[in-house]
Amino acid sequence: MALIGGQMGRSALAIGVFILALTSSNFSDAADWSERRKIPSGGVSNPFGLAESELPEGISAGRGHGLRYPVGPTGLLLPYEALKNFYESNDENLLRRWLRKLMPWVAQFKSFDQMAKALGLYHYPESEGDGAYYIPYPEREGKPSYRMGITLREIGSDTAFTVSCAGCHAEKLFGRPILGLTTRFPRANEFFVAGTKTLTQASSFMFRMATGATDGEIEMFERSKYRSQFIGSRKPQVLGLDTSLAQVALSVAHRNPDEYLTFSEEYATNPRSEPLAEVPADSKPAVWWNVKYKNRYLSDGSVVSGNPVFTNFLWNEIGRGADLYELESWLGENEEIVEELTTAVFSAEAPKFTDFFPVEHFDLDRVQRGERIYVRRCSKCHGEYEKGYHQPGSESGSLEEQLTTVQVHYLERTPVKNVGTDPLRWQGMRSLLALNQLAISSKHGTVIKAQKGYVPPPLVGIWARWPYMHNNSMPSLCAVLTRSEERPKAYWPGPANDPGTDFDKECNGYPLAENVPAHWKQRSEAFYDTARAGMSSIGHDENIFIKNGKEILSTQDKRDLILYMQTL
Repeated sequence: MALIGGQMGRSALAIGVFILALTSSNFSDAADWSERRKIPSGGVSNPFGLAESELPEGISAGRGHGLRYPVGPTGLLLPYEALKNFYESNDENLLRRWLRKLMPWVAQFKSFDQMAKALGLYHYPESEGDGAYYIPYPEREGKPSYRMGITLREIGSDTAFTVSCAGCHAEKLFGRPILGLTTRFPRANEFFVAGTKTLTQASSFMFRMATGATDGEIEMFERSKYRSQFIGSRKPQVLGLDTSLAQVALSVAHRNPDEYLTFSEEYATNPRSEPLAEVPADSKPAVWWNVKYKNRYLSDGSVVSGNPVFTNFLWNEIGRGADLYELESWLGENEEIVEELTTAVFSAEAPKFTDFFPVEHFDLDRVQRGERIYVRRCSKCHGEYEKGYHQPGSESGSLEEQLTTVQVHYLERTPVKNVGTDPLRWQGMRSLLALNQLAISSKHGTVIKAQKGYVPPPLVGIWARWPYMHNNSMPSLCAVLTRSEERPKAYWPGPANDPGTDFDKECNGYPLAENVPAHWKQRSEAFYDTARAGMSSIGHDENIFIKNGKEILSTQDKRDLILYMQTL
């Protein structure tokens, strides 16, 4: 810890700030991640070719890594018991009183669990479930008392913690947690920002006095505080979006611009200029189950080769202040963990509409009419979906069997289209082009190419992915199918708890303004205003369902189209 001496005049609670985990992932060279590879119909759900008998175990282990962060040299490991003591101390704690004034949002919590809940983390379900709802418990522990995403690790006689992929990629849908679904209201970035404001306020001595930390926990605290110098962060425009793109770019600006982004005292205190410090490039975390259908990744398709799970994983560790020499060594020694997590992401399944609503919601004639509209207006960009009712003899099957998607035919090479939607996210990717020069990127074939537009995603599970567009700017599928100037200018989002009040199943998304539950309006930081930079709801209308300014589809056409998409 020799490098740490003299660097520790920072805040104790800032450590609580860094418990966030931007989504984490891993990599192996065994699969084909080249730029020009073609993706077959049905996608690639088993990228490493595991035997059928081995696949369930690989998925289980991988989902476990998604819930419990596996990376040994992660940039930030925080003292668990010390922070529990801090949060659960009484109101006479001097440091707590001081921090309440300095940073009231973070200091308000009375328990570690309250803080974890505020991060957007959910408790494990009562049973492990299966399919899209499979949430494996930690080995031999049964259902944990802590929330999904909290990762505990023994270091000597002390316990460290961090947060896993579940911080951005686990959400509860009408009472059922789903690993791989976008976290609706993640606060990870907000915790980082709050920490950077308080890092210079407290010493290790103050941390020990406030928390009762052991010598080992003080060492964790000092290590994390030192690493935090090389982290740049930015608060999202609105609760529900993520600024991981900016966090990576700003963290790169805090390091030496060499092939390992080595730590630099010079850049830690005087980071290089970075446009994303001012210009927003926020976007929503992605769902896992669509990855299998693509050969270029992120919302703008800018990662054109390399394992996307590894790419996310590498960038997250840059945003956590990791030592890339240590990270590269760990990757070489843990290929099995890398492959398991990748397999779990690529094999993820989408929840079905009929898991929550009766199949009688669907009128088969209307669904098939909606499909014909879809094929004419949407399939060229979003792929084709072979349905059960297309199969010979399907008329003798149940309605649910007929509505089932038998095969997904997405494009062999993932397209990027500019349909006039808000450009700031794809423009922001230019800030990450320097990552192509990293030794670890070159070694594993990760290549970024800035794009002009966004990937029209596969529509598997589209019903569960509201609000829509990369920036959450459209609250429902009705809004997506409305001309730009007539879309909602603002809306109130909320949790998906009650399918009767929290979801408009006709428009598929948030309820109309007059039907919004009153308690949603108490969370002002979630209020979505399309007038803000990076949050506009423009585009995706002309030449899609508008031609020369005139509507192509009737109101009934749109409702039938939405009904069809709810079956995907």
